[in-house]
Amino acid sequence: MHPGMSWAGGNLNGLQLRTVGLSVTVQERILNDFKSNSGVSAVSGKADIFPNTQTELLSGSNAYDCWETIGERLPAMTETNTIKPIATSDLSNWGNIRSTFIDTDPRIGADAQISGQIWADEGKTQLWMVPTVYNFDSIGYRPDLVSAEEANTWTALFDPKFKGKTGLNVDPLIAFGQAILAMNSLGLLEVQNPGNPNAEEIDEAAKFLISKKKDGQFRALWGDFGELVNLLASGEMILADAWQPAVMAVKAQGIECSYAVPKEGYRGWSIGISLIGNSPNADAVKAYADYWLSGPPAIIVSEQGYYSPTTNIKDVMSPEKYGFWYEGKPWVGPGERGIKEGDVRDGGSLDQRASHVSYWHQWPAEYDHLIMRWDEFLSA
Repeated sequence: MHPGMSWAGGNLNGLQLRTVGLSVTVQERILNDFKSNSGVSAVSGKADIFPNTQTELLSGSNAYDCWETIGERLPAMTETNTIKPIATSDLSNWGNIRSTFIDTDPRIGADAQISGQIWADEGKTQLWMVPTVYNFDSIGYRPDLVSAEEANTWTALFDPKFKGKTGLNVDPLIAFGQAILAMNSLGLLEVQNPGNPNAEEIDEAAKFLISKKKDGQFRALWGDFGELVNLLASGEMILADAWQPAVMAVKAQGIECSYAVPKEGYRGWSIGISLIGNSPNADAVKAYADYWLSGPPAIIVSEQGYYSPTTNIKDVMSPEKYGFWYEGKPWVGPGERGIKEGDVRDGGSLDQRASHVSYWHQWPAEYDHLIMRWDEFLSA
């Protein structure tokens, strides 16, 4: 076991862990490390995008013990009894969770922020999802081809100046929110919470997206991390809604790539572990969730540009690395993966970036309507 690492769970021998989630968290080295440190007999992971896994689970699949899902998709699971809550008392590392996941931001409705989405009870003792990773998303861009000033707004993705060179994520809950942020800026809409538009606002955003698609605005609708990296690295896409680790992966190839600070604000989200209701391996799932909160596994994702929901990360990362990734301090020491001495993280510290969130992802009240319009966009 890593120094300083501990988590709940008695004898896990004989149990297995079958997990499914994005390739972002379902990583071979993390799973191997968990297996060797936990004593679980067998560990397997499958990478797939959220809409696919949701469909698979709702069709009654019993192929997995846990889904490393995203906060906004929880209602689809809770309303169908597909997942079971995990008690915080079963997590030895819960005590050091960041306040973002417990306290309610008074400026936003409870269900419109992560702390109102993950709890199964009002007393906050049972979790539908144990958060493992979170971030504030933005636009990845090639600073050698687009200026920061041009890139620091969600309208850039839809700007005719960059026609044929921008990219959108294939997850409709992401794409619609971004279109609405841009339309707000362009004076075409006034939506307070882009994460939960009404039917009329969805119709307007769909019209906007369809017209942009027909004009040839998008080089690609990307779903896969590797695809995003390749398109940005090749310069086929010079602007895309992007995950920060993809930007870091492009930089690691020695190609300039930056993460915008959009004037409208970031999109906030959190991924975490949900226990599939019919799993015979509940104790292994709880141990896996606790392992993620123990610190060391989060080093890997922190160094890709994500945040850990627990302050335990500060105890296990070197002060210099923690300073760069979490505190907005300049990089110290030899360069690494495209980061050079003196560089600072795009957007600054965790506190700075958190204060600039426009909205958290949520399950929209008009989900069915949104999906209908999204299908029209895809076939346009």
